Amino acid sequence: MHVPPTNPAAPTAPHRRRRSKALGFAALAVSLLMAFPTARSAFGDETGEVPGGGDLGPNVLVFDPSTPDIQGKVDEIFKKQESAQFGSDRYALMFKPGTYNDINAQIGFYTSIAGLGLNPDDTTFNGDVTVDAGWFDGNATQNFFRSAENLALDPVNGTNRWAVSQAAPFRRMHVKGGLNLAPDGYGWASGGYIADSKIDGQVGPYSQQQWYTRDSSVGGWGNGVWNMTFSGVEGAPAQSFPEPPYTTLDTTPVSREKPFLHLDGDAYKVFVPAKRTNARGTSWADGTPEGESIPLDQFYVVKPGATAQTINAAVDQGLHLLFTPGVYHVDEPIEIDRANTVALGLGLATIIPDNGVTAIKVGDVDGVKLAGLLVDAGPVNSSVLVEVGPEGSSGDHAANPTSLQDVFVRIGGAGPGKATTSIVVNSDDTIIDHTWVWRADHGEGVGWETNRADYGLHVKGDDVLATGLFVEHFNKYDVRWSGENGKTIFFQNEKAYDAPNQAAIQNGDIKGYAGYKVDDSVTTHEGWGMGSYCFFDVDPTIRQQHGFQAPVKPGVKFHDLLVVSLGGKGQYDHVINDTGSPTSGDTTVPSQVVSFP
Repeated sequence: MHVPPTNPAAPTAPHRRRRSKALGFAALAVSLLMAFPTARSAFGDETGEVPGGGDLGPNVLVFDPSTPDIQGKVDEIFKKQESAQFGSDRYALMFKPGTYNDINAQIGFYTSIAGLGLNPDDTTFNGDVTVDAGWFDGNATQNFFRSAENLALDPVNGTNRWAVSQAAPFRRMHVKGGLNLAPDGYGWASGGYIADSKIDGQVGPYSQQQWYTRDSSVGGWGNGVWNMTFSGVEGAPAQSFPEPPYTTLDTTPVSREKPFLHLDGDAYKVFVPAKRTNARGTSWADGTPEGESIPLDQFYVVKPGATAQTINAAVDQGLHLLFTPGVYHVDEPIEIDRANTVALGLGLATIIPDNGVTAIKVGDVDGVKLAGLLVDAGPVNSSVLVEVGPEGSSGDHAANPTSLQDVFVRIGGAGPGKATTSIVVNSDDTIIDHTWVWRADHGEGVGWETNRADYGLHVKGDDVLATGLFVEHFNKYDVRWSGENGKTIFFQNEKAYDAPNQAAIQNGDIKGYAGYKVDDSVTTHEGWGMGSYCFFDVDPTIRQQHGFQAPVKPGVKFHDLLVVSLGGKGQYDHVINDTGSPTSGDTTVPSQVVSFP
């Protein structure tokens, strides 16, 4: 669809966005079908106690340094998952503390790799954790849905390759060398996210179009294409947007690292990091991080076949939730209305709502932690897929906010799916830390009305912070912000590729719905490092009036915005409201406005 750049490895050259991601790819699987036991059949009677703890199920593979043929087992999983973009298998590869020699763990779809120490350096690979794009002819723009966490790497050749795009977090990692974010051959890439990590050497983005790094330490940063954003990163390049396109904040206003599974002797526990304010650098730089470890027997270990009724009974009983790798159909919402509940998924555990229900509802309570979950829309339209706080929530959670971390939403692609709004945040003070909310543009069940989804994220609560916000392809607003004093640090957006014509996206007298809209009633809002791209390949004549829309008020501020026409397939007239120069032609050069107003 696009002509490759003439010199994709050149650090200062702009790189074009992916080809239409539908090209050259056949969907590999449809939704997993299985029978589910009722709470009565699983536990004897409907009021029986849900047991805590237990084993982690067959798709969590646990290794120690004496495990025979580790490389062979890791290669076997990669062979199954390398191109299984819409498959139903899920895996978590977990490594006990120790040293592992001569490992190259290649990570495919729906695969998470993690150390089981309390600190990354407890589990060291003399080797690599690799993501490349050979399965897709060197194009990394579909390297989604995988993760690496809590490991130290001493790369064989001095540099580890992590060539990913959306929904592929690199958390709590220590790379004793460099980190290359591009595929072999420097093909297209559209990432990405690093948090709570230390890279001793240089990070080389090369062809990566955008990237967000939070609360980390780097030995250097090689280049930028369109949007490289940093908050709380030691060694980050100085603020310089748009040339080079670096947006740099010294600290992150509020952050809490993602919960993770670890071993205390032979006992599994989940460590829940403490909230940090104005953080800079990793949480583990000075040794044991602040937080608490919760024993596994305080968790309902959820396995495929579990029902929403049993999951809810476990929460009512006072248990946390640990979802083992798998696909879970729910016929009623998973309701988490107890303060401080942890709901942690391993191996991209996936929840599919049946019959148009909401998949997850969180109460207006303190300190709920949702992490490591993929919510897949079902074929019957859900009005909302994930709801944080009921409508009208008003509790003050500043001291102990609810957080969503690596919570991803997908509409279509793996099969038919519809939802009016993917995520609604009603609770004040919520932290949204790395999410990809995606109306699929390729795969099964894809079309302007087939996987209809009007809105991606709607924030109604006050004092909500988003760090690492990726939202793409919705029929109307990708993000709508109605709450006061919201903040977003890094935003990546594409408007829907498949709009059939100008009339289909007309928004009253405005040409198209903004990728990010702040309501006219809002008086205070701020954003940093934010980009919106268009690629109207069905009708390239479509004009998008702007990527961003916001009221012109002293308290509403944006820093380092850009819009991009990908290959000239459609154009933006402005960046925000009627401010900012238009995109032009097929040069795929971003049009930037440094600040607003």
